[in-house]
Amino acid sequence: MTHDFSTDHQPVSTFLSRDPHGEDPDAAFRLSDEQIAFFHENGYVSGIRILSDDQIEQLRSELSALLDPQHDGRELWHEYHSNESADPNRVLFHALGAWRVSPGFHDLLWHRAFGIPASQLLGGSVRFWHDQLFCKPAEHGGVVAWHQDYSYWTRTQPMAHLTCWIGLDDATSRNGCLQYIPGSHQWNLLPITGLAGDMNAIQEALSPEQWERFQHPVAIELKAGEASFHHPLMVHGSYENSTSSPRRAAVINVIRDGVTSASVDPLLQGIPAVPPGQPLGGQFFPLLHNA
Repeated sequence: MTHDFSTDHQPVSTFLSRDPHGEDPDAAFRLSDEQIAFFHENGYVSGIRILSDDQIEQLRSELSALLDPQHDGRELWHEYHSNESADPNRVLFHALGAWRVSPGFHDLLWHRAFGIPASQLLGGSVRFWHDQLFCKPAEHGGVVAWHQDYSYWTRTQPMAHLTCWIGLDDATSRNGCLQYIPGSHQWNLLPITGLAGDMNAIQEALSPEQWERFQHPVAIELKAGEASFHHPLMVHGSYENSTSSPRRAAVINVIRDGVTSASVDPLLQGIPAVPPGQPLGGQFFPLLHNA
């Protein structure tokens, strides 16, 4: 039987072995005051180097095995969609739970290059919520429609969440990089209008003034190994990949320690329910960085 890495709340491999050491090893990972101010004003901060070239190659290799639906450990996923799009000609691979199946994606959660900026932006200790993989194959990669992450997460409260999107390939406007509507994190919570279909479906939930903002999105072009952090109300999406190369990404979603369950149902598929009002913790929601 495949080992479930969710039982391990520390690194299990050499993935992080080249992290810096010394008197202040965390200094290389801290965001500047200017970067933090930019995040609070605009709802995101991007271009943060998270992965080394060796780490990128390890995660690409592990991901290649995970793309086979018959891989060992497939029963551990919370969700696994070989194509979340309804269009077979526009493929969007999307899965939740890689940290339970694969040592590199597990250890990535404890990477200080992620945890330290996350703690700065959340303003406290960082607890795991869930991970995601998004892959758009060459030539026919699908879209991720405009949405706010917290519209899918209201089963946890209060809203003290953060997303880190990490490129495993160079992400460009041509291959379907992340797109943001700056300042939209200050809008109210919008209804869910679909994740992998019509890019314009969100229009029905917007005022004319809000929709006008969508005529001027910001493309978050990143080098492989770089990341973008965004607020849970930031409206974001990504367009097709019609290039000759894949566009692959790992996503880490976290909460400030103390966020509680607001549901009698399991917060993720395949795990026990957390009673309403109880803080997230235990096997499936480990503490990643103690501020």
